[in-house]
Amino acid sequence: MVEKKSEEEDSARWVLACELCRLREASGRSLAQLAEETNYDRTYLHRLETGERLSKLPVMEALDRVYGTGGLLVRLWRLARLDAFKDKYREFMQYEAKATIMQKYAAVVPGLLQTEDFARWTLSSAPRPMSPGELEESVAARLGRQELLYREPAPNVRIVLDEAALRRPVLDEEIWHAQLVRIMEAAQAPHITIQVIPFAAGLHGLMGGSLSLLWMADGSAVAYLEGNDAGDLLEEPAAVARYRLAYDRLRDAALTPTESAAFIGQLMEDDRP
Repeated sequence: MVEKKSEEEDSARWVLACELCRLREASGRSLAQLAEETNYDRTYLHRLETGERLSKLPVMEALDRVYGTGGLLVRLWRLARLDAFKDKYREFMQYEAKATIMQKYAAVVPGLLQTEDFARWTLSSAPRPMSPGELEESVAARLGRQELLYREPAPNVRIVLDEAALRRPVLDEEIWHAQLVRIMEAAQAPHITIQVIPFAAGLHGLMGGSLSLLWMADGSAVAYLEGNDAGDLLEEPAAVARYRLAYDRLRDAALTPTESAAFIGQLMEDDRP
């Protein structure tokens, strides 16, 4: 059984680890047998059961199938992955998980659109050094957020990307090309619209950070502003309305979705490895 630390008493991550251990022991399986059934390394599975690692969604889906737990482990994982984020970000994520409409502006490729390799590259370039384990935790947490784009019913999503996000590639050409492909694929989904705000549009009021506008099913809305190591969640209707107006102006100045797809397609041709 997992040894509980006092600071982990109320941790969803600890609950998930305990449940993974309990389910395997109750099923009479060894780690080696579980590894054979799931095609995941036994050492990796052991680290999930001790809480040392936080898995990715497909791992939890596989374990739910093996144990016949009807999605319980996936639900616990969604709670546990919040532990990988700073406290100031968690409330925003809870809103994001419930939003029916999302409108976002980003000066860099947003986490919701990043490939695993691109996420690993950008996170490893952060000012604060990470251990290999911390890096993989952060990658898993970032990729885990992406499942909200494809839940049922799917939210209506519009993302305005600054041209700067598409003009600053990582040094690995294959990783960058795959990232551009990922953006193009996302734009083809019927519930996702991607536009590019070109340099030619000039200065605008949202430069220097990112903005997320989220609408809930009951019509309420919040705005989240994020800069370098800082975030601000706005719930006051008047403040949200101000940023909605700024976003509308930005969207109107951006290339159309068709023009944006052509712009990104040309970058793919120019940067093909």
